[in-house]
Amino acid sequence: MFRKMRRVNQELTKEKCINILKSQPRGVLAIAEEDSYPYALPMNYIYLNEKLYFHTAKSGHKLDALEKDNRVSFCVMDEGFHKEDDWALFINSIIVFGKINNIKEHDKKLEILKEIHIKYYPDSFKLTEEKIEQKVDAINILELSIDYMSGKIVHEK
Repeated sequence: MFRKMRRVNQELTKEKCINILKSQPRGVLAIAEEDSYPYALPMNYIYLNEKLYFHTAKSGHKLDALEKDNRVSFCVMDEGFHKEDDWALFINSIIVFGKINNIKEHDKKLEILKEIHIKYYPDSFKLTEEKIEQKVDAINILELSIDYMSGKIVHEK
């Protein structure tokens, strides 16, 4: 069902893919829309327990599209790096394919929201923990179960 990478010499290991998913702040979530254009949007996320999690509003375009088809792809790339005496950038990128579901359980939503906050605001977590608990029911947590993941390093010449 999923294509194998054509340039296997550029393929990243699963461990490297996971490290990139854990370390990068954003990716692009792509959703299919019935009889329409694909819908892709940048999203903050967190990688936990071999799944990806996103916090969203309780309604909107992406949730309407996901209600019709929960299959998605999610792309993350790092900032890249230069090797000595080389002008071109090396970039690692990951593509994940999977299915998204809403997390309904209050305690699990709270746990995920706290982890997201720790990732993005580690210095202020204790100051806002109470606010997180107050707002958990006003937000939506999406869980992306990964069906396939691949990563590669590209040398942009």
